[in-house]
Amino acid sequence: MPDAKPRQPPTQDSFSAKGAESNEESTARAIRSMFSGVAPRYDFLNHALSLRRDIAWRRATAQALRSVLERPDSVVVDLCCGTGDLAFAFERYAAGMVLGADFCRPMLQRARRKARPDGAVFFLEADALRLPLSDESADAVAIAFGFRNLANYGRGVQEMRRVLRSGGWLAILEFSRVQMPIFRSLFQFYFHHLLPWLGSWVSGVKGPYQYLADSVSRFPDQETLAAFLSEAGFRDVRYANLTGGIAALHLAMKP
Repeated sequence: MPDAKPRQPPTQDSFSAKGAESNEESTARAIRSMFSGVAPRYDFLNHALSLRRDIAWRRATAQALRSVLERPDSVVVDLCCGTGDLAFAFERYAAGMVLGADFCRPMLQRARRKARPDGAVFFLEADALRLPLSDESADAVAIAFGFRNLANYGRGVQEMRRVLRSGGWLAILEFSRVQMPIFRSLFQFYFHHLLPWLGSWVSGVKGPYQYLADSVSRFPDQETLAAFLSEAGFRDVRYANLTGGIAALHLAMKP
């Protein structure tokens, strides 16, 4: 993966502004309610609206953390795990334990129904900003398409850093800035005009997929996020663009 080379490093405050401008509790309630509403059709919509690229992106994340997952004593945490697809991608390589955490109960209920009784994945109802985990208890922490939904980016990263052991890895899989200008224009048209309509039509719930488009457009690009992770105390920060930058996988190590 190429090293990130930030042009204009952000400050911690710039990432925390989302939480400062609105009440974090009300933001969390709105996000929880929104995802509860789309939970019954969440998996189908994820796969259909991304043309199943989301599956490949999660597999790439699991592959990136494979050396950690294959350790028999490893603990890997999937935050904002939703219905568990990333956790189950981790399970393919897991010799230790995979813990999925989310604060949306309807999502977790579906994740638990998908889990194998004798599998390595366990699920916990928990807020990513207030994890009921001990300091330095995880070898890797990952979050897929949930980071931009946190009420406070700065607090979220510090909480992830808290539960990571020294030498542990953070992986953030998130929508990002498409690299090719022509492809970017096509993607933005789809993402801002077609996807909200399709998502609302299939799910029967208005709002969540318009929120998706809006939240992605506000989210920092690859280099800005990489610079933020460095400023938050992580080392060996790097990222890889996936499908031309529609998504990006950031990796960072806690020293």
